[in-house]
Amino acid sequence: MSDFDSNPFADPEAANPFEDPSVQQATTRNQSGLDDYNPFADGGRTQATNGPKAIPPPPKAAPGPAPQPAVMRPTEAPPAYTPTPAQSISTDDLQKRQDELERKAAELQRKEQEMRNVQFNSRQNNWPPLPKCCPLGPCFYQDFSVDIPLEVQRIVKILYYLWMFHACVLLLNILGSLAYFISSGSIKASSGAGVTFGLSILFGVLFTPCSFVCWYRPVYKAFRSDSSFNFFVFFFNMFFQFIAHIVQAIGIDNVGSVGWINGLNAVTQVPAAGAIMLIIGFFFTVEAVVDIILLIKVHHIYRSTGASFDKAKTEFATGVMKNETVQSTAASAGSAAVRGAMQAQTENKY
Repeated sequence: MSDFDSNPFADPEAANPFEDPSVQQATTRNQSGLDDYNPFADGGRTQATNGPKAIPPPPKAAPGPAPQPAVMRPTEAPPAYTPTPAQSISTDDLQKRQDELERKAAELQRKEQEMRNVQFNSRQNNWPPLPKCCPLGPCFYQDFSVDIPLEVQRIVKILYYLWMFHACVLLLNILGSLAYFISSGSIKASSGAGVTFGLSILFGVLFTPCSFVCWYRPVYKAFRSDSSFNFFVFFFNMFFQFIAHIVQAIGIDNVGSVGWINGLNAVTQVPAAGAIMLIIGFFFTVEAVVDIILLIKVHHIYRSTGASFDKAKTEFATGVMKNETVQSTAASAGSAAVRGAMQAQTENKY
């Protein structure tokens, strides 16, 4: 059998490579080291007695500072914080708003009561506000919050204040004319001082109620009921008053007012009387300016409503036909005409 196990082609003198002494020594050393190594002894760090020296672990680095989160730094500083008006409401503001709401609620309740009274025709005249002991009573009913729309209440009140200012200036005109009449002996070219004083009294007594009835009351009713006819009445009378104020501001003798001309003539000779007359002339000038401004403003409001002259004529005709006096007069005239015609026919028969 040994003959069959041998390699017939092998060199009988060739050496076995594993029989080399250096290879056998390395194999024996590694085998003995592996036999002595125990992986469970000393935490698995025990090395073979005859094995190669283990490489020590690298030293631990010194602990550094704790990591900080990344923070983005803006290139520009943020704007300063300013609270909005909604955030700056204080308790006082809330209390004021509460009081205003309560006042408006009370005003609405009063308006509702007024409207109920209107339905039952129980509105009582309240102007002029005369004392109860006076034998004469109020002639008109006036309440801006009830009669006048909210968007035009301001201009109607301004017109009312203008009428009051007009009445005060007419009273001052009487006093200025009186001063002019008293000092007329010391003023040259003042022969008309007496006539001016007399006419100032007449104009003061006449124009004060007429201005209320002729231009203020029509504009009040025009805004109350959107009446084109009353608007035209206001335009006509207000323009007439504007012309009258210009004439009164000029201050011509014998026209019933003191103003710039007779005031400048008197101020050089009687300074006190002349100063009063110039102040009154200035008041008449202010009235003329305010007259034309309000006239234009009311006209703009009137045009914005789409009203026209045809509508005013229609309202006038309707108002005339609804007037009880006109109806009774027309009925009387018609019945008289019918009786006359029937009487004429009867006479012709006989």
